[in-house]
Amino acid sequence: MSSQEDGLEGLRVVVTAGAGGIGLAIVSHLAARGARVFTCDVSEPALAQLAQTHPQVGAARADVSREDDVAGLFQAAGRHLGGLDALVNNAGIAGPTGAVEELDPQEWRRCIDICLTGQFLCTRLAVPMLKAAGGGAIVNMSSSAGRHGYAFRTPYSSAKFGVIGLTQSLAKELGPAGIRVNAILPGIVEGPRMEGVIRARAEQVGVPYETMEATYLERISLRRMVTPHDVALSTAFLLSTAGRNISGQSLSVDGNVETL
Repeated sequence: MSSQEDGLEGLRVVVTAGAGGIGLAIVSHLAARGARVFTCDVSEPALAQLAQTHPQVGAARADVSREDDVAGLFQAAGRHLGGLDALVNNAGIAGPTGAVEELDPQEWRRCIDICLTGQFLCTRLAVPMLKAAGGGAIVNMSSSAGRHGYAFRTPYSSAKFGVIGLTQSLAKELGPAGIRVNAILPGIVEGPRMEGVIRARAEQVGVPYETMEATYLERISLRRMVTPHDVALSTAFLLSTAGRNISGQSLSVDGNVETL
């Protein structure tokens, strides 16, 4: 199916945190398939690199947990795209690793603010634009941790469970306006963030990194991590015409994580 046939050609999309990791994979894949993309990130060097590698992609610096930043993001996106057809709420952080009685409340709030509240702040400004376009699609990034309890990663898991509730509620609320809302649940994704999570847990229990990594992989039926590109392909599917009747769903892209 060509980009014109799948509806991605010319699709106006905002992707949050799109200058690195999963976000960059989504931005790159959508742009390659003809979508018009605007993104944001908190890293100035990453945004500068994105401008060099993807000059056709619009971008702004924004922290999705800050209302003023989000307002500026959507104003800039509206100017650049001339409207909006889709939103990918990708921004998130790993949050702290530790026993609940040892967690810093400020680190808890920061994780919830970015991983959950940030999706609300972006969605509330995107929805009027999507309605003006006659409908559209929203993809919210959750996690396998939004399906399984995750010991010692309580803030992150709580936020990602919240994303599932946000997704299902919005699918019901926005469906009559022709707006589809789905969540993607990546599992253990190759890259620096997951390496940091595994390293922190290994240090906490006093085992080598390699031992802890093997423990994580033993909990996945396919015994392998997923890649950012895997997540990008699934995102494009949900935004495309192939996903036109899919809404309110939580799509795991994780090799079947059995437990965390």
